[in-house]
Amino acid sequence: MKAYKTSLLNSITLIVFGLWGSMDYICGSASSSSPLIPVIFGVILLICHNGLKKENKIIAHIAFILTLLIFLALFMPLNKAFIFGKDDAVLRISLMIIASGISLFGFIKSFIAARKK
Repeated sequence: MKAYKTSLLNSITLIVFGLWGSMDYICGSASSSSPLIPVIFGVILLICHNGLKKENKIIAHIAFILTLLIFLALFMPLNKAFIFGKDDAVLRISLMIIASGISLFGFIKSFIAARKK
């Protein structure tokens, strides 16, 4: 799978599941506004999509760094969700981590292929 496709999948996942988490916040079952962070990252990655499709190296590196940051940042809320026994949050955050991991793999694979050229 191409890096721009995995990034698109990741950005859509971050937006959709981040909005789901935000709805928990609005309805009062979540304790912070942190579910908006994946939405913001997802929107930024979605904006980078055309640059990734055109194989712009600078945009690819920016998208990689943002994906790595959100991948690492999602482990703290996952830990909190486990501690407080929120199964829906565990599922939601786990899916965002998996999508970000797949995207990171796609980026690394494309960087290796570009280096071989």
